[in-house]
Amino acid sequence: MSETNILDGVFERVTHVSKVFKDRDVLRHDYVPGKLPHREDQIRQLGETIAPVLRGARSSNIIIYGKTGTGKTAVVKYVLNHLEAKAKEFSAPIRFCYVNCRIVGSEYRIFASLCQNVGVAVPFTGLSTGEVFDRFQTGLDSSKTTLIIVLDEVDALIKARGDILLYELTRINESLSRSKVSLIGISNDLRLKELLDPRVLSSLSEEEMVFRPYDANELRHILSERSSISFHECTLSESALNLCSALAAAEHGDARRALDLLRVAGEVAERQGVAVVVEDHVREAEKHIEHNRVFEALKNLTFHSKLVILSVYTLSKAEIQKAITGEIYEVYSEICGEVGIVPLTQRRLGSLVNELDSMGLLNAKVTSMGRYGRTKRIKLEIARGLIKDVFANDGRLGRLVDYVPNCLSKCANNPH
Repeated sequence: MSETNILDGVFERVTHVSKVFKDRDVLRHDYVPGKLPHREDQIRQLGETIAPVLRGARSSNIIIYGKTGTGKTAVVKYVLNHLEAKAKEFSAPIRFCYVNCRIVGSEYRIFASLCQNVGVAVPFTGLSTGEVFDRFQTGLDSSKTTLIIVLDEVDALIKARGDILLYELTRINESLSRSKVSLIGISNDLRLKELLDPRVLSSLSEEEMVFRPYDANELRHILSERSSISFHECTLSESALNLCSALAAAEHGDARRALDLLRVAGEVAERQGVAVVVEDHVREAEKHIEHNRVFEALKNLTFHSKLVILSVYTLSKAEIQKAITGEIYEVYSEICGEVGIVPLTQRRLGSLVNELDSMGLLNAKVTSMGRYGRTKRIKLEIARGLIKDVFANDGRLGRLVDYVPNCLSKCANNPH
């Protein structure tokens, strides 16, 4: 069969009305449902925090903490959608700007997004960050409005760029005479405070909220409600629903993962041409999602974290499966020289190793060296082939996938 005929068959199946899904988009991350079960307390608390803007006052800044998939972003969007409707009812001059810091990635682009929100045009590149911020500040003040800025995954920005942007935004009200700014920071990292300058921390975390993970029963309830909207009747088995919630509960109560599992399981069943989603489809979906999760995690790491992974990868190729921090640092320093950047300190590299360990990309285990004390042995937790696939397409790192550092022979001769 020719490639054209194969694709004709694939596309023909897709154009038919789905026997499985009524509306698969209900299971996607950016869908905001009409109600958010098991987050009523958080909705009320956030609503009470930002409500003063309806009477022209500035609300407190707030940091919202919680692991991925605990409903942080959904609750913020839900509350702001309702606040927007209420603001129109009261003719209150309120605006919102939502920015995902991991996707936007730089101070310049974040300030450019804020400028766009208040009707100020800035070029994609070409200005200093300070100039873009000044234009935003001027445009905002002339708009005579209260602006609520949501910085989602703000921890990713701080780890990559520091807290200069937050410092500017937490101080901006001192320079405004006709407008006001309130900040909502959303962080997946409970250790965010450790990364912030004390002056920024005192201004930003006027209020704090922590979202606990969902348990298995709560996840099942959430999936049951979403599936009733997204699947045709009798196309989702109880056992598949239960397995999705159980697997997600084991992964720190991640509702996003549960919804992904359910959606991809439905798509697997659809591709197989069957009308009922069963446990086998969920198992197949789990394999598919895990591969994509690791791929995306690697691709979105900060540059120095990528270099740490590349260093452990390089040692692994040389049959050093459990490296110590000093060995990794030697390789890392040489690779930094190859790409023309200044290496971080060994202490900072140790912090990056801990972060990569918490993400499941590395395994860092403290072991005893007898009378020589204790040391940390570090190895890859993911397949080398996957690292090669991701980094081979990276403009700066592609050529280093097969790079052999000068220090490698010394590392290789170290007994383990």
